Amino acid sequence: MVRVPLIVRSAAVAAATALGSTTVFAADMPQPLPQPQLTYQPMQMIVEQPAGAWYLRGDIGIGILRTSGVEYIENPLNSSNFAINNTSMGDTTFFRAGVGYEFNNWLRFDVTGEYRTKADVNFFGTYTFGGGTFIDSYQGFLQSVVFLANAYVDLGTWNCVTPFVGVGVGGAYNTFSGLTDIGVPTAGSGIGRNTSQTNFAWALHAGLSYSVTPNFSVELAYRYLNFGSVTDTIDCAGGCAPDSYKLQNLTSQDFTLGVRWRFPVEATPVMVQQAPVYSQPAPVYAQPAPVYTQPAPMMVPQQQMMVPQQPMMVPQPQYPLSTRG
Repeated sequence: MVRVPLIVRSAAVAAATALGSTTVFAADMPQPLPQPQLTYQPMQMIVEQPAGAWYLRGDIGIGILRTSGVEYIENPLNSSNFAINNTSMGDTTFFRAGVGYEFNNWLRFDVTGEYRTKADVNFFGTYTFGGGTFIDSYQGFLQSVVFLANAYVDLGTWNCVTPFVGVGVGGAYNTFSGLTDIGVPTAGSGIGRNTSQTNFAWALHAGLSYSVTPNFSVELAYRYLNFGSVTDTIDCAGGCAPDSYKLQNLTSQDFTLGVRWRFPVEATPVMVQQAPVYSQPAPVYAQPAPVYTQPAPMMVPQQQMMVPQQPMMVPQPQYPLSTRG
């Protein structure tokens, strides 16, 4: 068994105690907290965008016309069981122009006027008389001019494409012209008076616009238009009492292709002082410098030293050699 000298063990214990005391003392030292810093931004020039801008628009479209029916308005001097059996209407082409104002990037208004070309109107009716059934066939044209005040909401822009929805209210000036009546097989006939009427009109819009440039857009849209009714009266060629015919609840499913040109508006540069900004620096963690302290003296138990016992050598007395023989 190898024994470690006492002095070596004592030095090791003292060093370990000093190291532990130093580490604990250094870890307990308070660390300073990072303080917020006040940063001032320099003056900056900001270009303010205009709040709104005027624009012009032009459109061309096709309208699919419908009517809820033709109402037969009999003259009080006549008495018959005449009834309209069938009604059909052709399509129309229209041209529209207007001026508008963009309040911001999502709300705009405009006022438009449009001319709608003549559309065919055909209907026929039957009645009985003297045991026989007779038919009257009618042909005419519907022509309209429509004025609307419209409001649109743009729903955002993606890759220069902006979907939108809108509503419109206004009026329609409808003309029922070229109306003729031919009796089968009586060969009777009549001619209309080319009557015009003004009605309330309203519309619903939906579509997509594409920004070719910041001030020029192309628009593809759908519109539902309700533009009232119109009544015309037919005078018989033989001098009978005239009856009237009313196109009721006129509607149109419109598909349009248009352009919008926005008047350029100069932006105004403005110098703006930015508000001071408080920034919290990131905490920095650093290893504190070691602090060396003198450890307290440590009592090391004394151990009994084992001294090997060796036999003592006792000197023997030296006797002088005898000189006697």
